[in-house]
Amino acid sequence: MPQKAWLVVALILGIPAVLLAQHAVDVMQVSSDPYTNRDSQHATQVDPALLANGATAVVAFQSGRDNAGGGASNTGWATTHNGGATWVNGFLPSLTIYSDPPGPYVRATTNSVAYDPLHGVWMIGSLVKQGTRFVAVVVSRSTDDGLTWSAPVVVSSDPSGGGYNKTWVACDRWPTSPFYGHCYAAWSEVGLGQLVRMSTSTDGGLTWSPKTTPAGDPRGVALIPVPQPNGRVVVPLTATPGIGIVAFHSDDGGTTWSEAALVASASSHKVAGGLRAPTPFVSAGADAAGRVYVVWPDCRFRQRCRANDIVITTSTDGTTWSAVARIPIDAVDSGVDHFVPGFAVDPATSGSTASLALTYYFYPKAMCSTATCQLSVGFLSSADGGSTWTAPQTLAGPMKLTWLARTSQGRLAADYIATAVVGSTALSPFVAATPNAGRVFSEFIDVARVTLP
Repeated sequence: MPQKAWLVVALILGIPAVLLAQHAVDVMQVSSDPYTNRDSQHATQVDPALLANGATAVVAFQSGRDNAGGGASNTGWATTHNGGATWVNGFLPSLTIYSDPPGPYVRATTNSVAYDPLHGVWMIGSLVKQGTRFVAVVVSRSTDDGLTWSAPVVVSSDPSGGGYNKTWVACDRWPTSPFYGHCYAAWSEVGLGQLVRMSTSTDGGLTWSPKTTPAGDPRGVALIPVPQPNGRVVVPLTATPGIGIVAFHSDDGGTTWSEAALVASASSHKVAGGLRAPTPFVSAGADAAGRVYVVWPDCRFRQRCRANDIVITTSTDGTTWSAVARIPIDAVDSGVDHFVPGFAVDPATSGSTASLALTYYFYPKAMCSTATCQLSVGFLSSADGGSTWTAPQTLAGPMKLTWLARTSQGRLAADYIATAVVGSTALSPFVAATPNAGRVFSEFIDVARVTLP
């Protein structure tokens, strides 16, 4: 793949809470859409998820995005074993009718990446479609460090139901945890008003428990299971309708789940230009001491909710949360709109020395139209648990919205992105795009390898 490398000069914005610093940034394209089926848009890739375990990291994403019905021709992957210096890539086998070999499903979407260190298994989670609905949550497994992948294992399936939505898979990677090696799948069911469902695997994703519902029947989207070193699993999500951010937890390895409790209210500015950028979707992680961090786009600090900041709250137990604070990317009167965050914590750090990183999309001017909006990707980091942050840097952009795939909910780069921190390096996958070539797009997956100060 062609490589683009440069040193990005930090933006000096005069905000006292920000540390001025420069990150060395190396951006590499790791995949492109190879499919040509007429019922998808090509060349399009969207919605990258990522997980790192030491120097190994896996990115998963949609390739060949459908316009009307949602999902994509297949799920793609890219793997590095040297901290992002080089990558190998491919597409999942036996998943969709366009896979090699073909699988039983017509589309795949909503990917996540998990790693089970007890069994040495990487997993890529997908929602899959038959007919007009997304009818199952599946995982594809790799036992050779992300180089080859199995046919999908069904976590949960309901072909006659109202459809599944926004799945996420995560594993307990803490050696101190009594549930080390447990993996948790989360999703919601559209036909039941986004009712939350959970399932657990204890054998590296080979088998999964029957789906369960947390106490109180919570409803919401964008669930992210976050295991803590003591074995508790905290699951923050965006509650519906309009409640805000909530979280529930399990203390018995996923056998039972608590009622959802309020994390914080949420106020979000609608992203302009017809861009599909669902707010307030959350991104989350935990540090070595078990502190859980949750971030999302929120306009509470902006006059008349005219733009979004990325805000943050933390908790040691998943039930009591700190006051919501804004991450000081720029001044509250800057007019910049920030959305689709991908947040990470270095799991080897904690407390006042916790290493954090945040990737996000933004418009330099929140008030714009489809013709004038300039979509870019930003990044900043913290070396002290979020007390101070580096100056923001632009990793990609500006991009025009017409360079992005069409969906029934607007132009799409990503409903979510991801970030990972390992030692002095952060990895940030995101969707980038260049001008269309006729009817074909040029929308692909880039990964930024960022050296932290």
